[in-house]
Amino acid sequence: MNPREILRESFEQGLAAVDPLKIVPAHLPAPPRGRTLVVGAGKAAAAMAAAVEANWPAEAALSGLVITRYGHAVPTRRIEVIEAAHPVPDDAGAAAARRILDAVSTLGADDLLLALISGGGSSLLSLPVAGVGMDDLRAVTRDLLRCGATIQEINTVRKHVSVIQGGRLAAACKAPGLALVISDVTGDDPTHVASGPCAPDPTRYEDALVVLERYGVTPPLSVGHHLERGARGEIDETPKPGDAVFGHVENRVIATSHDALSAGSAYFEKLGIFSRILGDSVSGEASEVAKVYGALAREIKTHSEPWPTPVALISGGETTVTVHGGGRGGRNCEFLLSLAVDLQGLAGVYALACDTDGIDGTESNAGALLAPDTLPRARALGLRAERMLADNDGYGFFERLNDLIVTGPTRTNVNDYRVILVM
Repeated sequence: MNPREILRESFEQGLAAVDPLKIVPAHLPAPPRGRTLVVGAGKAAAAMAAAVEANWPAEAALSGLVITRYGHAVPTRRIEVIEAAHPVPDDAGAAAARRILDAVSTLGADDLLLALISGGGSSLLSLPVAGVGMDDLRAVTRDLLRCGATIQEINTVRKHVSVIQGGRLAAACKAPGLALVISDVTGDDPTHVASGPCAPDPTRYEDALVVLERYGVTPPLSVGHHLERGARGEIDETPKPGDAVFGHVENRVIATSHDALSAGSAYFEKLGIFSRILGDSVSGEASEVAKVYGALAREIKTHSEPWPTPVALISGGETTVTVHGGGRGGRNCEFLLSLAVDLQGLAGVYALACDTDGIDGTESNAGALLAPDTLPRARALGLRAERMLADNDGYGFFERLNDLIVTGPTRTNVNDYRVILVM
């Protein structure tokens, strides 16, 4: 196998390790005396629902509704699947979120709430508070996505303009509940996955206002007014850790970034390639993170330190991109383009960076591949890597080289999967 094929296969091994159809069955509870209501949101929600159906007793009552991204649905029989918009919410998601909240409110002590939560749910499960319209929620979401804020910071704001996130779904439930969580956030805290509909929220209205100020985001008047009222104590806070509403609800993380990275690492070891996982919680500007990894790759290639070649440097997490240009980006393509500029065609160094949900930013690709011949081929086509990086046009760069990785919807989501292979 050549290095490109090895990188692609390592990514496939990582995806297989976090496939909902494989990991959900082991975590399913016994059916209750009453009925089981399945709800959920996220890019993995439909696949998780299908896994529940395939492993639930035929004679046991089962119904529900989950929301997933457009194009991510799978056929189901007992659990309804609704598609909605991501990363900016739409009315379809809001209507489905309202139905979920109403259905959960009907459960009793003999029933069971089974929540299927995965990354992307913050947008898909958007149901704004009274006085904040969807247009205003969309506007503040767009601004936060472009300013370089972390997902935790973005979700701090979203929780405080929602009637269903930040633990409020759990607060509406009178039945025992189990939330199965596929984590796409660094640290794997359920409060940050899909903005934690069933998890305690340690943040406050004041924190949301600080996020907006930190990044210079001026929210729509309705959003700003609501957050300011909350900060003054005029509106109830989200349920906090230790609140009694969580006494009957368990949040269980069943798949993480580290699971995917470990599977990739095992694949390299089988090939006789030494591998090191450099962290599953890497964050920061994608272009700057790339420079750090570029320096490590040069050290290995030039001095065989801290490890001799061949070696695979594996990492995950969620980098950010502060958008300054008008290109078609995605944080993984931005990472690779910055790495290409930094390495300047260093012999024997290859790299892959992909989002495990199959979507790098808002484009149709999961990510891309980088090879020693990337820059020479780009120059032959008249592409100027430095200029395209400044324009946040990593997608356009790798598209012209035919080096995009397109998987289609993977129907899972444990954040980014990155490998630098030094031969």
